[in-house]
Amino acid sequence: MAQGSGGGFGRRSLLRGAAAGSAALALPALSCAAPAQARSGRPSADWGVQVGDVTTSSGLVWVRSDRPARMVVQTAATESFRHARSWHGPVLGPDTDFTGVTSLHGLPSGEQVHYRVLLADPDDPRRTGEPVSGTFRTAPTGRRTDLRFHWSGDLAGQGWGINPERGGYRIYEDMRRRNPDFFLCSGDNIYADNPIPERVTLPDGRIWRNVTTEEKSKVAETLAEFRGAFRYNLLDENLRRFNAQVPTITQWDDHEVHNNWYPGQLLDDDRYTEKSTDVLSARSLRAFSEYFPIRTLRPDGGGRVYRVVSHGPLLDVFVLDMRRYRNANSPGRQTDDAQGILGAEQLRWLKRELSRSRAVWKVIASDMPLGLVVPDGKTNFEAVAQGDPGAPLGRELQLAELLRHIKHDRVTGTVWLTTDVHYTAAQHYAPERAAFKDFEPFWEFVSGPLNAGGFQALKMDGTFGPEQPFIKAPDRANTSPAESPQYFGEVDIDGASGELTVRLRQEGGQVLFSKVLQPGRVGQ
Repeated sequence: MAQGSGGGFGRRSLLRGAAAGSAALALPALSCAAPAQARSGRPSADWGVQVGDVTTSSGLVWVRSDRPARMVVQTAATESFRHARSWHGPVLGPDTDFTGVTSLHGLPSGEQVHYRVLLADPDDPRRTGEPVSGTFRTAPTGRRTDLRFHWSGDLAGQGWGINPERGGYRIYEDMRRRNPDFFLCSGDNIYADNPIPERVTLPDGRIWRNVTTEEKSKVAETLAEFRGAFRYNLLDENLRRFNAQVPTITQWDDHEVHNNWYPGQLLDDDRYTEKSTDVLSARSLRAFSEYFPIRTLRPDGGGRVYRVVSHGPLLDVFVLDMRRYRNANSPGRQTDDAQGILGAEQLRWLKRELSRSRAVWKVIASDMPLGLVVPDGKTNFEAVAQGDPGAPLGRELQLAELLRHIKHDRVTGTVWLTTDVHYTAAQHYAPERAAFKDFEPFWEFVSGPLNAGGFQALKMDGTFGPEQPFIKAPDRANTSPAESPQYFGEVDIDGASGELTVRLRQEGGQVLFSKVLQPGRVGQ
């Protein structure tokens, strides 16, 4: 990888400095309790820091306090914080579960930014807690700087939580050591409908032991329980260390609320006293907006998840929301389906923004796969595909409209990235194999989970002509992370040639599959 500009502080030199700097991140030890509160009466930021939606000149810094506090961010070009710039953020209080975000703007492009967050007593700004530090790199404005990012999803699913004996969420350390420019989390950041038990007996008799909390002892229904579910993951020191070094682009999916939910649904689940997914999803979205720095969301849960995050001339990331605007899950045989899985407004937005984009690569971050048949019960389907290999029906009609637009508007460099199904695969779609033929070939890559059960491979729907040159999946349902590898994907874009290389990796970093794509093409 090429070194970046700005004093030669590139990817490799950052890795050397990160190990030395990690000791200063004020990370509490992995335990079953929340991070220890400051006893001196000063605010404490023991939950770590995050940065989200970084562009060429901006980023959002997140923190959580243990009490009311004024958030102050300092940024500098070096770890010494000489000539630091201060950014005065909000007062953090119970209305946002003591979380807050400060927007940084006017940052230099393609540069390493060091930052630290100070929490000050609202009534006495001289009384501050221990600063918590992090770093991130802004996107370059030139095309000759290499770019790397990772993607995956599905965390703390099926009751597989933070296991200290295994080293916690150790896949985050694997990714951090590869030092991506950012991490795309493709959804299921929590499993609100999956409680975390203290222990699980594995098929071979071994015991899996979880860190547990009160909020994760039951399904999430109240706002406090959803907040606790998001907070649970931050007990893991690997994740906090990762967050302090790697910016995120985050989307959501069904398990932020309930398995396979859709708007207007009333749950048939005896564990719940609140049956309305509209009520539950509103509470979850509010907690989601409090616990992730996302530019298009407000702390009260207003705004939207779908957005474009521009990462310079090489890359635009189109973050979809396939959950909040979908119609009800059904057999998917409708011959007219304007709402589909995206909703009419989001589809119009996506077509418009893809046509406007001048980035070499346009990554479409989809929280659900396109051609995999994901069932919801005996007759309904959860994703786009519904198992009929013929002409598009149901939600497939929206996908056909989008793919037709990409072809006829000559939108180049589209690549689909997804997770959701708890295994890893590479899928290529081509019109010569398809029932619907008015589109150009494209790739879809699947990776995950991060820390959840592994599941068997799903069937593919032939409507858009998929083939699967690579797949790795367990042979039975809900294999634990101790039995089946966890997965993440890696994308490298070469600044000189513009080539995009996708690598599917498993926990530990081993490359399972790689594919090189050429820039400037409508289809691949």
